[in-house]
Amino acid sequence: MSIEIKSPTFPESVADGTIANWVKKEGESVKQDEVIAEIETDKVVLEVVAPFDGIISKVLKPAGEVVLSAELIAEFEQGGQPEGDIQSSADDVSKISNEGKAESIKPNVNQSKANGPAVKKLLKEHDLDEDSIDGSGKDGRITKADIVNHLDEPLEDKKTTKQNDSPALEISTDRLEERVPMSRLRSTIANRLLSVKQETAMLTTFNEVNLKPIKDLRAKFGEDFFTEHGVKLGFMGFFVLAAVQALKKFPVVNASIDGSDIVYHGYQDVGVAVSTERGLVVPVIRDADNLRLADVEKSILDYSDKAKSGKLSIAEMQGGTFTISNGGVFGSLLSTPILNAPQTAILGMHTIQDRPVVIDGEIVIRPMMYLALSYDHRLLDGKEAVAFLIVIKDQLESPEKLLLNL
Repeated sequence: MSIEIKSPTFPESVADGTIANWVKKEGESVKQDEVIAEIETDKVVLEVVAPFDGIISKVLKPAGEVVLSAELIAEFEQGGQPEGDIQSSADDVSKISNEGKAESIKPNVNQSKANGPAVKKLLKEHDLDEDSIDGSGKDGRITKADIVNHLDEPLEDKKTTKQNDSPALEISTDRLEERVPMSRLRSTIANRLLSVKQETAMLTTFNEVNLKPIKDLRAKFGEDFFTEHGVKLGFMGFFVLAAVQALKKFPVVNASIDGSDIVYHGYQDVGVAVSTERGLVVPVIRDADNLRLADVEKSILDYSDKAKSGKLSIAEMQGGTFTISNGGVFGSLLSTPILNAPQTAILGMHTIQDRPVVIDGEIVIRPMMYLALSYDHRLLDGKEAVAFLIVIKDQLESPEKLLLNL
């Protein structure tokens, strides 16, 4: 029975998507609920799964093509067996001659290689004949490594003669390049960041915070916290709660610009930037002002796991009134984070580094972190931005203030 495979129904905020990858190929057998394709939108990657056991009879939308919501992308046959289950192309096959005798033959190498686009591009660039290269991939396919090894052979083996008997051409292997299309998510991130730089009056102010009090708390109560709540006591939870208290004191930092209007939000939805293989995503912790430290830590862990596995929903990344980005996990000492439009400000965390500081007239070593607050100068003046960052610093250096909402 033939069944239509359609793209998922996109949310209203998503106009279309791009076929990022066909996990299963045309003619390949699949199991029910097995992922057969991935569709990348501006925000998330959506999975298309098999409705039943069967085979993909025809792919109508190849990888890289743009599709609309609920658009037909493939045809599916319930049950059935793919051609690969009937005849193997990897082994020698036998055919019966007209005289009724069996003779052993081997598959056509050129037909079985099915080299990928990147390999074909390299073959064309270096004017190489694929029949002259032994493929190490599946079914004799040529890999990029095979081409590099071939080019690294002695000079006399790398020379090719064109059909017009022109002089031999020496091929250089020092400057290989690969061109791949930018992913939908990466392209969206690039456009948004460029737009923010062009359309906002963005400035950054800096300060530093002594994290010894928080480190002492984690050392003293970390194990008890994990036993009680089932999640580790991290740094990010303190920063989220400190930001919430500062946002309450400075509502303009929690606001956004909509045309010629200023929108003041009576809630604190804090976005936490998470880096993934596909790019940066920002899931939002809703109503962070109503959450306990343990609730914040659980939300961060859950979002991080979803982001890395590509399971974040669009709804979980929409909105947000303030953003925190932690470049310190990658070793960044100081940076200027870019605003997450239409928000007014973003807080940048950095790596914790033991540095000499003066406390009560004495030079001591403390675990210090540089803080960066990028803000839109159209809405915030420097005085407000600096005061806001100082409030966050005071909250973190005196964690008891977080418990007392001071």
